[in-house]
Amino acid sequence: MAAGAGAHLIGCGGPTRVASSALLGTQQLPQAPTPWPTPDPFLFCVHHDDAYPLGNEVLGPAAPLDGRQLGMDFAGRDGWRMYHGQRVPRFPQHPHRGFETVTVVRRGLLDHSDSLGAAARYGRGDVQWLTAGAGIQHAEMFPLLERSTPNPVELFQIWLNLPGADKFAQPHFSMLWDRVIPRITPPGVRVTVVAGELAGARAAAPPPSSWASRKSADVAIWTIQLDRNARWTLPAASAGANRWLYHVTGGSYAIDGAAITPRVVASLRSDVPALLDGGNSGVELLMLQGQPIGEPVVKRGPFVMNTKQQIHEAIHDFQTTQFGGWSWASNEPVHPRDAGRFARRPDGTMEKPA
Repeated sequence: MAAGAGAHLIGCGGPTRVASSALLGTQQLPQAPTPWPTPDPFLFCVHHDDAYPLGNEVLGPAAPLDGRQLGMDFAGRDGWRMYHGQRVPRFPQHPHRGFETVTVVRRGLLDHSDSLGAAARYGRGDVQWLTAGAGIQHAEMFPLLERSTPNPVELFQIWLNLPGADKFAQPHFSMLWDRVIPRITPPGVRVTVVAGELAGARAAAPPPSSWASRKSADVAIWTIQLDRNARWTLPAASAGANRWLYHVTGGSYAIDGAAITPRVVASLRSDVPALLDGGNSGVELLMLQGQPIGEPVVKRGPFVMNTKQQIHEAIHDFQTTQFGGWSWASNEPVHPRDAGRFARRPDGTMEKPA
C-alpha cells in the first residue's frame, strides 16, 4: 500500500501523482471471493455476492451439483458457490478465538447457530456482530427459501481484531436489525452507518469488549453510495486512524479530483476531509476506519492471537473443550423454512425485527 502525500496510484490508468489531497494511495483488489487487504485494527474483509438459483426441499440449490468440488467450492460456476457446504451453501461448524466478526447481509438470508446456544436468521440489511473472544464455534449457512424465484445472497464479512487484554473476553452475540441502522441521505448520496457516527447519527453500541466500544478507537464501518455525478465530502476523523475506501460496485469515481478506477481500495488520511465524486456511472464504496491496535498479530486459520504460543494454546483448548461443545444435530444446521427473521440469544430470549 502506497503512503504519503504525492503517492503513486495503481489502477488509475498508469502512475499518477497526487498532491494536497486526503488520498494516500491505492491498491488493486483481488477478484471475489478472495479476501481483501485490510488495515489494523481490521484483519479480514470479504465480499460474497452469489446469484443462487431456486431453492429445494432442504433449502439448498435446486440445481445439479455435479462438477463442483463440494466442501471446497469457490470457483463461482454459474455465478454461485457452495463454499464449504455439502447441501446448503456457506460455512458449517467452525471455531474462532481472539477477534470479532461483523457480518453485513445486504441481500438474502443467513442462518446462524453457535456453541453458546444462540441462533438467528437474519439478512436484508441486518448485521450480526459476534465477539469470539476466548472461543466460540458457529455455523453460517445460506438458506435458499424461495422455490419459485432465485435466491441472491450478498454480504460483507469483516474481522475486527481484539487487543491482547480482551482476547479472552467472554463471547458475545449481538444482532443489529436493519431498522435500527442509521442511514444518512444527502442529495444523491446514501450512507449506511454500521459502526461509528455521522452527522449526529450513531450506530448501535458494539459489544462491550470490542475495540469499537472505545470512543478513542474511532472505528467506523460505512457503505457509501453516490449517484451519477453526485459529490459529497467525507468528513475528517481522528488523526492517526487507518481509513480505507473499497470499490464495491459502479464505475470510476474521484477522490479530491483524482480518478479512481473500479476494483481498487484507496487509503486516505483520516484527519482531513475528502471530496468524493460519483463520476459518470455512480459508485458504491465500503469504508473501514479505526485507530490501529498496534500489537503483534499471529494468525492460524480461525485463531488470531499475539504470540505463537497463544496459537498453540488455542488449538489445544479447542481440541479439549470444543469451546463449549456443539449441541446441534448437524454441523451445517439450517432453521425451518417458515422461521422468518429472528434471534434467540444464549439465555433463550427470542427477538424478531419489528
